[in-house]
Amino acid sequence: MGNSKNVYASVKAYSKRGKLLTKSDFQILAEARDLEELMTRIKNTVYGDAVSDVQKPYTSQNIESALRSRLAEIHYSIAKTSGNSGVLDAYYMKFIISNLKLILKGKILNKSQEELETHINLHAEELIKQRDVIIKAIVAKDFEEAVASLNSVKFAEEIAKASTLYNEKKNIQIFDTYFDKILYQHLAGAMKNYADKDAVKIVAMDIDFYNILSVIRGKFWGLQEEQIQDLIISTNPPARELLAKMISGATIRDAFNELSNTKYKNLVPQVENELDAIAEFERAFELSIYRACITSFTKMFSFATIVGITKLTSFEVRNLAAIAFAIEQKIPTKITMSKLILEQE
Repeated sequence: MGNSKNVYASVKAYSKRGKLLTKSDFQILAEARDLEELMTRIKNTVYGDAVSDVQKPYTSQNIESALRSRLAEIHYSIAKTSGNSGVLDAYYMKFIISNLKLILKGKILNKSQEELETHINLHAEELIKQRDVIIKAIVAKDFEEAVASLNSVKFAEEIAKASTLYNEKKNIQIFDTYFDKILYQHLAGAMKNYADKDAVKIVAMDIDFYNILSVIRGKFWGLQEEQIQDLIISTNPPARELLAKMISGATIRDAFNELSNTKYKNLVPQVENELDAIAEFERAFELSIYRACITSFTKMFSFATIVGITKLTSFEVRNLAAIAFAIEQKIPTKITMSKLILEQE
């Protein structure tokens, strides 16, 4: 690493790390009685100016949108400070991918352009001058036209595959997974150029997370073996072998059991119900990624701290959005807190 840009970025990452919200900060926010009170409490945190323009009536939607704008700015400035990093660019793509998911799912559900526009925040695209791509998809008259409008983007082929498989299975989640594949493929491609072991470890966990969950979900959705195979991002031979064994397992439980001789053995869910098992596994895996990001700060001036803070700020905004949603839906604080990505003492 050693270039001065990365040192500067690493120092910035450290100062951000010091400003991350603590568990008790989240507790105070989650205890707000309504969104009005939540907004007052957010205004006392580092996200105060991020939400200062949110208009009344407050909704979890417009609060989340403001927070996502801020997150895009944080990630944009981290990526800028650390020079050209394919890994950070790939993480930044998440904003664009999640907007495309929202638009195409909205088109499938026949949502109007007005409805879509209220749900979509284009700040991330504005920062990198990519607004047109998204706008074209929003104004398309239906799902087919929206997919066609994306045929010039660099992941057009995957989008076409996603829509074909969706048309066959009519399962919207398959669609989500294909879009995630676009993102993680970029990440895997970018990771090849890094020597920083700790940074690679976090990115590799992210890719494992995607691959393992795609296999498990694919089995749950009743996809054919080759359809599941197509969702997987090619990785190193041992991982490939493990994924192949998981795919050929007769049941979801068999697939999970293949993990019991791996570094992920502690994450294997113990519940019987398949849907609960998948949710429990997903949460356990995300918490282990979260912990890996926290430990990335043991080494000063490493690229890992920069990847770490990128992930940690994402988890933080997701937690805040979850709190806003829970308060709006009158979900008890205790349940909300148990769902956040945090160290649960």
